[in-house]
Amino acid sequence: MTFLYTADLAATAVFYETILQLPLVLDQGVCRIYATGGDAYIGFCQTLSAEAGNTLSTQGIILTLVSPEVDAWYTYLLAHHVPIEKPPTHNPRFHIYQLFTRDPNGYLIEIQTFLDPQWPKPVIRNR
Repeated sequence: MTFLYTADLAATAVFYETILQLPLVLDQGVCRIYATGGDAYIGFCQTLSAEAGNTLSTQGIILTLVSPEVDAWYTYLLAHHVPIEKPPTHNPRFHIYQLFTRDPNGYLIEIQTFLDPQWPKPVIRNR
């Protein structure tokens, strides 16, 4: 599970629940946790006020959602007036097809699909 901060939990909830349609699995009032696939979750927590010296930094953070439907996501996001940072593009270096947008907090979101049929490889867990 990954937690990120937000200065506007309501706008974040609209984006992740209505636009990206991630299932809300837990609403803790000041934090909302979403399922992103398998055993993966992302949570957003309301920051304390700026008066307390807390600042929100989105620098260097990329939230990647893996989907075989990158082009469909592009069309869908445009229809919902979500600004696109980079339209769907083949990335030969990483052998992926990807697009970039931002959420209401300024976090960079990548939606990508793996073009190598051997990836992602299953993880074997020792029990």
